[in-house]
Amino acid sequence: MSSIVFLNGDFCKEEDAKVSIFDRGYLFGDGIYEVVPVINGKVIDKEPFFERFDASMNKIALKAPFCKAEIITILDTLIAKNEIVEGGIYMQVTRGVAPREFYFPENTPTTFMAFTFKKEIINHPLAEKGIKVVSCADIRWKRRDIKSISLLGQVLAKEEVHQKGAFEGWMVEDGFVTEGTSSAAFIVKDGVIITRPLSNAILPSIRRKLLMEYTKENNIKVEERLFTIEEALNADEAFMASATVFVLPIIEIDGKPIGSGKPGEMVKKLRALYVEAALKEANA
Repeated sequence: MSSIVFLNGDFCKEEDAKVSIFDRGYLFGDGIYEVVPVINGKVIDKEPFFERFDASMNKIALKAPFCKAEIITILDTLIAKNEIVEGGIYMQVTRGVAPREFYFPENTPTTFMAFTFKKEIINHPLAEKGIKVVSCADIRWKRRDIKSISLLGQVLAKEEVHQKGAFEGWMVEDGFVTEGTSSAAFIVKDGVIITRPLSNAILPSIRRKLLMEYTKENNIKVEERLFTIEEALNADEAFMASATVFVLPIIEIDGKPIGSGKPGEMVKKLRALYVEAALKEANA
């Protein structure tokens, strides 16, 4: 069955949504995107979602065509029209349609679109089993703090990961792990969670932000510092976090087991805390 999407002020069937070949998102990857989880038919993590969305928009001098309240209404309507109980929404804004010149066009309306997808998040099939990760070179640009739609670096890395039969890749630059190809990266050693500090080298992950809050509330120690694949291999546990999986344990990196080779207690606790908070917000 055809889904309903939103494009430039209109709700329409996906096959009827058309964008010009001269859209700067198509020509240059000139735009911003966000992915927000849907639990029990409701968008969750709204505040950090809008905070990051606004930050990325400002960093590339884009203005949203709709205010926060209007965007929430659009997302809620998409959820209802597509009967989404659990899954997510992809939202994208580009600099719009203009002749192919690198400089910013003047007075050009942005292109705004959003669509939904269904996915099992709360009872993710890999939450109990754990996932395999492989390391790969980080070949992306230097402004990874911007959630840009230009994702060729991640696409190439994801294909490498797929060819090696893993679920996720941890990208490495100058000998240190930056982040996952589409997730935040964490290791655990002696009860301490270790994750890379925020900078232009990584995306300001919403899952990372919320997990940091949960660890503080539960007196779990966190160290924000660089770490290597070798250190990850010697860790007690490792895990990834993203919008559409929340938290997943990593049981293997580059073919070598992490800790016992099974999901550890810290990761189980963090996932439980996140799921509890998500359900609480969704059911409020």
